[in-house]
Formats: sequence, structure tokens, C-alpha cells
Amino acid sequence: MKPIPKAELIYGKLRQAVVHLEMPPGAVISEKDLCAEFGVSRTPVREALQKLADEGLVDIFPHSGTYVSRISFTVAEEGFVIRRALEIESVRKAASQITDADIADLDSIIADMRVLLARNTLEQYLDADDALHGKIAAISGYPRIWKFITLAKVHLDRMRQLSAPVPGHLAMVTDQHEAIVRALKNRSADQAELAMRIHLDSSFTVMANMYEDKISLFERKDG
Repeated sequence: MKPIPKAELIYGKLRQAVVHLEMPPGAVISEKDLCAEFGVSRTPVREALQKLADEGLVDIFPHSGTYVSRISFTVAEEGFVIRRALEIESVRKAASQITDADIADLDSIIADMRVLLARNTLEQYLDADDALHGKIAAISGYPRIWKFITLAKVHLDRMRQLSAPVPGHLAMVTDQHEAIVRALKNRSADQAELAMRIHLDSSFTVMANMYEDKISLFERKDG
């Protein structure tokens, strides 16, 4: 197996930290500190930061500094629209493609979600959430659709981090996931589409409500 290029490794770690809000919006990013942390020259660090800038996750100001970008509500909403369109198509296709082994995998992920909720490990819950949606996309037989969704929803994912602690939200999300899986078990494309629409729309409503409460984390021009 070929080793992962240093720039790609740095990019992956920084991207996760930004999306998970471990590096909060507006935080200063020091190339020098990153070079020391990863034991590399400035070249792979700059390559990684440029890739993050291309995704809108960092802002690079020549001769001034590099900062974690603030969340763009407009881009997040656009990502939601793209995600919803693609996931509806994939869940409809998955309803006709799903196997008993696939159903067992989905049931297992939901069982993991219940455990994570009980333990209140919310950051791990969001990974399980992605695993469930990614599995449905894989079942649909469209090999690249989850990659496109992942790229489109990056600002949306940052808003998901904000909404995760909302009391009762993830419990409701888990019930909605079960409804989606139940529809897939019935091999009903219409039921699966409806369950997916309800889930994605209600989740975005909760996320959108975070805007006013956390406005300092968002781009001002989104007002």
C-alpha cells in the first residue's frame, strides 16, 4: 500500500478539526506551528491549506495570515439542497437494491447510535450518522454519490456540530433513521423517499435555528 502523501494527511486532519469545530471559526492558523506539529516543511502545509481554502474552510490573506473561515449559511443551505436531491435519488434506488445483509448492517449502525446516545458521545454519533447515510448511498449502486454529497455538505456539517447538543434532537434523528431503514426493509421507494425528506428537512430546520444564537460563528454577509 502506497503511503499517504504528507499534504493529504495534513489536509485530512485539519479538515476534520475544522468540520468538528475543534478549530473554531476565526481561529488563527500558523504555518510554522503546523510544520512543527507534523514535522514537515512549509510546502505540504501550504498545499493542505490551499485545498482547505478551495473548500471554503480557511481564508488565506497573503502577508496577513490564515484563518479558519466562518460558517457560510448560504453555502450550507446550498449544500443541504444538493444533499437532499442526491440522497432522495440514492434512497429510492437503494430500496430496489437492498439485501438482507445490507439491512443487518443498517440495523447494526442504528444500534450503535442508540449506545452513543446513551453515553452522550455526540461527536461519535455524527460519524455513525454519516456511516448510515454512506451505507445507503453504497447500496444504491452509485459508487461516487456519497463523495459528491460529502463535498457539498461541508459547511452543513459544521452546523450539524452546533445542533448536536440540542436536547432531544439526536434522539429524534435516530427515530427518523429507523423509519428510513424500515421503509428500505419494505423495499418501498416511495416510503423511503418520504422518510428521507422528513429526516433531512427537519434536521436542517434545527440547524438553521442555530444561526441567530451562534451568529458570531457565521459570515456577516449571510445576514
